[in-house]
Amino acid sequence: MTSPSTGAEPPAPTTVLVADDHPLWLAALERDLVAAGLRVVATAADGPATVRRAHATRPDVLVLDLNLPGLRGDEVCRALGDLETRILILSASGEPADVLAAIKAGATGYLVKSARPAEIIEAVRATARGEAVFTPGLAGMVLGEFTRIADDEQARADREGPDGSGRDRVPELTEREVEVLRLVATGMSYKEIATDLGISHRTVQNHVQNTLGKLHMHNRVELVRFAIARGLDTPPPG
Repeated sequence: MTSPSTGAEPPAPTTVLVADDHPLWLAALERDLVAAGLRVVATAADGPATVRRAHATRPDVLVLDLNLPGLRGDEVCRALGDLETRILILSASGEPADVLAAIKAGATGYLVKSARPAEIIEAVRATARGEAVFTPGLAGMVLGEFTRIADDEQARADREGPDGSGRDRVPELTEREVEVLRLVATGMSYKEIATDLGISHRTVQNHVQNTLGKLHMHNRVELVRFAIARGLDTPPPG
């Protein structure tokens, strides 16, 4: 006699597409991800195949090498802008120009290939949750570049804005969502934000997902740029 089910169904595993033109690296990474309980739905060895397979499988995360034949990694990112798939760059290059080109094109995070397998696996999981993961040292560089871009945009808004007030009002966000957004903009992790505000990690995730939906954005990197452009990376006055 079969007993009735007493618990909720386990969550579906994170789906991953891995794109790299080095067969041995690709095979090893696929093996490590599967062993960690992630579901590799496809692999690709060049840019055009990556775009096709991403549209066909719509994975949660694309782990993408930058130097693919046919299309570079940043070109692949732009070609997939219509998907909700989050993109983690995994590259041998840590050059600032490569990092910034990928992030500006829509990548969520960036690791160099010297990262340990456990670090890569955790980065894939964090990327699936919408967190931006960077090799140490790269996050500050990206934040600095976004600040520079935001300053340029703000100067233009001061010149061209219809009311001369400069910064746009943050639309439709609750006070708590704005509070979380401020901390996201400073580069804090979800765990650090949860500790700082005395709320759970899951609650922080929910606030970030709600904010992404309200602002019609796809990832944490876009949120950081939005927040910096509106001065939310600095403490409120008073």
